Amino acid sequence: MNRVHRTAVRSLPAQWPIAFAAGFIAVLGFHQPVLAALASAGISKAVPYATKAVGPLGVPQFLSAAFWGGVWGLVLHASSRRWPLNGAFLFKALLFGMIFPTVVAWFIVAPLKGLPVAGGFRFQNMLTGLCVNAAWGLGTGLMLVLYRRLAGQRL
Repeated sequence: MNRVHRTAVRSLPAQWPIAFAAGFIAVLGFHQPVLAALASAGISKAVPYATKAVGPLGVPQFLSAAFWGGVWGLVLHASSRRWPLNGAFLFKALLFGMIFPTVVAWFIVAPLKGLPVAGGFRFQNMLTGLCVNAAWGLGTGLMLVLYRRLAGQRL
């Protein structure tokens, strides 16, 4: 009989840095390419892989986004440690990315930066946030699944 085991991710020392790396890399390999596609389609005016210096350290904007993607990777990892590794895992990761980082960006980060809440409630701005963060969630989820399978978590 084929049983699905729902085990939590074991406490492996590398899991947290790997979760951060998964979120960081997902910005570079999923979030930014989707932003490029949306910009090419005329949906977004945002520039992918923008090198404009931001923040107190003056790092390029895309590296700042990747850092925060890493932080969100930690949050996704913590939230998903008991999710079974199946097709629903990736769907949940995609929804996590679509909802949580987007809502925080719209209603917390934007006002702190003096920007309009939720992209001014303009459809294209809102769609951009939802799409790029969903792509980030999918990419991070894929890397977490790969890591967890390689680390020996059973299905």
